[in-house]
Amino acid sequence: MDAAPTPLSRRSFIQATGKGAAAMAVAPSILKGASPTQDPVRIAHIGIGTRGGTLMRYTGSIDMCKVVAVCDVYQPHVEKAAKLSNNPEVARYTDYRELLNDPTIEAVIIATPDHWHEQMLLDAIAVGKDVYCEKGWTTSVAAARRMRDAVKKHNTVMQLGHQGRQLPSADIAKQMIENGDLGNVTLVNTGRYFNAPVDRPPWRWYGWYSNYDRPDPKQVIKDLDWELWLGDAPGIEFNERHFWHWRCYWPYGTGQAGDLLSHELDFVQSVLGYGIPDTCFTSGHNAFWHDDREVPDTWIASNTFEAQNCTVTFQGCMNSNRQQTPEFIGNKGRMIFNKIGQDASMFEVYADEPMYKPARYPQSKPTFFFAPGREHKKPTHMENFLTCVRTRERPTCNEDEAFIEAVTLLMSVESYMQKRLVRWDKAKEEIV
Repeated sequence: MDAAPTPLSRRSFIQATGKGAAAMAVAPSILKGASPTQDPVRIAHIGIGTRGGTLMRYTGSIDMCKVVAVCDVYQPHVEKAAKLSNNPEVARYTDYRELLNDPTIEAVIIATPDHWHEQMLLDAIAVGKDVYCEKGWTTSVAAARRMRDAVKKHNTVMQLGHQGRQLPSADIAKQMIENGDLGNVTLVNTGRYFNAPVDRPPWRWYGWYSNYDRPDPKQVIKDLDWELWLGDAPGIEFNERHFWHWRCYWPYGTGQAGDLLSHELDFVQSVLGYGIPDTCFTSGHNAFWHDDREVPDTWIASNTFEAQNCTVTFQGCMNSNRQQTPEFIGNKGRMIFNKIGQDASMFEVYADEPMYKPARYPQSKPTFFFAPGREHKKPTHMENFLTCVRTRERPTCNEDEAFIEAVTLLMSVESYMQKRLVRWDKAKEEIV
């Protein structure tokens, strides 16, 4: 049996087609809960680095919430957050547990390295806060179970940060596939690619996406509570590469699986709704970036849904700029989206053809094209969360969807680590 984590003391804390038009008619039903509240939700941000800073730029500019507190172990991030909060009286914290003592805070937004997600979520739930947590949800299946169960026990409103859930394209695609427009969908392809000069490697930025201006390490350590940042990760001396580039190292996250695969497969889940894959096989290798990173720069995963006779693939490559947008392939046609999962706002449908046409012959044209119109408007992912804080409805990426996300990405990691096919045991809720 998995032991539930206990509240951490400071000491242990440190150690430790035709149907297409009909499909669009479903769009108005997705507007529920979109109206802004007249009572702004009092929120606090925990973790104001790269992704956290992006979230703060948004929450500090909308009327649905008021940022009343910010927290980060790195002082320049705290000061950045204070400016972005649009609240001159915002409270500043280094230790998130002190922030949680404020009873006026209604919800927290967690955007820390992944190894902190579980404890912060459980601690916030314990004192009655609702939670918006960035992806990937967590780093182990046991932790995902504890998090899901705590959310349910306390009737917490919990949203996982997959903004692809705010796209009406997914709703229309889902209806068209259910209507049989593509026939039997047996293969879905997804992928993420990144390319840059050798002096600008992926995941090696400093506090903001693609910012390669390196801060002085001597000043960084003065401004940073390193032990607090480590938490229960292995205790090591300050290492700026681990601090700034934590996605490159296994103790703090799950590599491409948690950062990129999770986005793509969550978008697929929002369309197909198949849940956790039955099996997964993953291979990975550092094929190009031969620095000290532990996490592979090349990541290939194949997930099979046996009952649905469908395979979903993910290809991750960090030395190419080619695109593999979500592509749903059926025996009647293909549905191809315009961008990666969280930005896949449009798609085209192509009828299946009896044979491949060489390039010298005219290529097929789409039989259906979807671009969102005014009638398809949905609340943003954050608006959905804030509305649910008031209405007590379940957000679109709630704890059950978060559990699916976590297990899916962790199956990929486990397969890579064990160099074999892994299977999900539904009864035991274990990867075997």
